[in-house]
Amino acid sequence: MNILVIGGAGYIGSHMVKQLGGMGCQVTTLDNLSNGHRDAVLHGKFVMGDLADSALLAEVLHAGRFDAVMHFASFIQVGESVEQPAKYYDNNVANTLHLLEAMRIANIKRFIFSSTAATFGVPQYTPIDETHPQNPINPYGRSKLMVEQMLEDFDRAYGLKSVCLRYFNAAGADPEGKLGERHSPETHLIPLVLQAASGKRSHISVFGRDYDTPDGTCIRDYVHVSDLCEAHWLGLQSLMHGAGSQHYNLGNGNGFSVQEVIDTAKWITGKPISVLDAPRRNGDPTHLVADATRAKQLLGWNPQYTDLRTIVTHSWKWEQCQVI
Repeated sequence: MNILVIGGAGYIGSHMVKQLGGMGCQVTTLDNLSNGHRDAVLHGKFVMGDLADSALLAEVLHAGRFDAVMHFASFIQVGESVEQPAKYYDNNVANTLHLLEAMRIANIKRFIFSSTAATFGVPQYTPIDETHPQNPINPYGRSKLMVEQMLEDFDRAYGLKSVCLRYFNAAGADPEGKLGERHSPETHLIPLVLQAASGKRSHISVFGRDYDTPDGTCIRDYVHVSDLCEAHWLGLQSLMHGAGSQHYNLGNGNGFSVQEVIDTAKWITGKPISVLDAPRRNGDPTHLVADATRAKQLLGWNPQYTDLRTIVTHSWKWEQCQVI
């Protein structure tokens, strides 16, 4: 297969490019490197460019004769989206519309979209399945939901078939140690904790210890980046075999608290980790856990790295490479 990966130099996108290359696919990465890294693209062709560049996009799609497009190039910081909503609607929504329209013109009919659990907003129940109401509470979540709605319209009007994959907390790193998280600034809990362990940070902040959980800290569903990529691969396979458009929630179905993550990091690294308590953040739900039954039943998705120790071990291996 011949696949175009938008945002293939970023965290999840680069892992996907690596997997596609390992499966023998032809891969082209289009990335403007605003958040990605050129050296993270380990396979295929790289094109430096932006989705806002309609001429470049048309040229790439026309020349590539792609079987499908995978889209990872979104801004993802919830807090920033509240402060700079225009930035998020411009990139996450308007630029994705440019991409979909260019695909329509190029007659490319298969699309894999990196969505998010943020489309659900504050959970009405947990674990969260695909029938849970979607009521996002920030521009980031709303921007992703808008794209999901656009894809429904493009399917009805133009026959574009898509798979929307709603991640919960993406975590971990390439088990071989070749790739990992390199966000700037970093906002994800596990790399933040490990940076405190490696000495890059003076401490880790815990936002609230008065939640209705066994240890008082929030519980989240951490899903390994390699397992996310496997779900993308299975979604792509389903489209290649003629399946219709689909939506799937991706998570382990097992929640781990903030304190459990810190304790596990201490155990894995053998390092002291300074912790400072801070007030709750607005909009942080107590539990955020996925029901991924649908992906398991319909796609045959079987996450391999569900143990928190394994996820943290892979992340720590990557973090140590960055320290060196």
